[in-house]
Amino acid sequence: MKELIKRLTEAYGPSGNEEKIREVIREEIKGLADVKVDALGNLIALKKGRGGGIKVMLAAHMDELGVIVTHVDEKGFLRFAPIGGVNPLTLLGGRVVFSDGTVGTIGMERREPGEEKKIPGFDKLYLDVGAKDKDSVPVRVGDVASFSRPFVAQGDRLMAKGFDDRIGCAVLIEVMRELKDSPHDVYFVFSVQEEVGLRGAITSAYGIDPELGLSVDVTATGDTPEARTMAISLGKGPAIKVKDRGMLAHPRVKRLLIETAEEIGIPYQLEILEWGTTDATVIQVSREGVPAGCVSIPCRYIHTPSEMVDYNDVKGAVKLLVALLSKPIEIG
Repeated sequence: MKELIKRLTEAYGPSGNEEKIREVIREEIKGLADVKVDALGNLIALKKGRGGGIKVMLAAHMDELGVIVTHVDEKGFLRFAPIGGVNPLTLLGGRVVFSDGTVGTIGMERREPGEEKKIPGFDKLYLDVGAKDKDSVPVRVGDVASFSRPFVAQGDRLMAKGFDDRIGCAVLIEVMRELKDSPHDVYFVFSVQEEVGLRGAITSAYGIDPELGLSVDVTATGDTPEARTMAISLGKGPAIKVKDRGMLAHPRVKRLLIETAEEIGIPYQLEILEWGTTDATVIQVSREGVPAGCVSIPCRYIHTPSEMVDYNDVKGAVKLLVALLSKPIEIG
């Protein structure tokens, strides 16, 4: 599974530009389900059940953070704006890559005395693609870049850009592979444009009209030095969401996940995230409403170019979802 995670995290796919990561995922799930791409670009794979079950939607977003070129000056330096929740604190000296393979590094203007300790705004940052002048710049206004970082595995600790939410995509793919016998029709949705407003999940949930919706995404941790207090740690199991900024998990869905984790004997954590949300927020309020919840992968340094997860938490999420989908489900 680590090789799958490497392929997914190193693929290009900022919000609104998911074509390349979509093709990577399509290749990985070939022959496992009936696959289609909807009008917005969501990749939807239906794995039919044996009958007698319900319609389940699993969602993981395949887009990632990025930057978009807003101006090219006469010397060939690029100004840019964020796509999604990019923090300028994480950018200086980092590299980005455009869809055509052009690589750039992020620099910063000289600051006035007294400003050295301030976090620079995007207006103080620029991209350098090694151009000699404006005419030799290989990209133009409107082109989009993703951050460039290799996947690294140090034992069970994995580091990469884009775990938010390529790790959720990896979980869905592995569940699709391991789910051999289910009564349910399961729709695996690799959604687009989550980082800029949960857009893909809005349209896909409306089209599928599920009876149960689950997102698989990352969540923050409280286990780093002087971290914001949060009862989530790396390596202590997948997290079952109770609440985040956008949603309250359906009580029965939350209980089903807890009961299933305890039945199969895997560790789990209960998640209350005071900031941020997932695709489950919009699935929950689609049409007449959908019982919804979320399985989260604990992740350090979310929305930076070097996120970190624990491989055992990832494998635990796969086991939890396979066990849940292999048995009858009553929401009631």
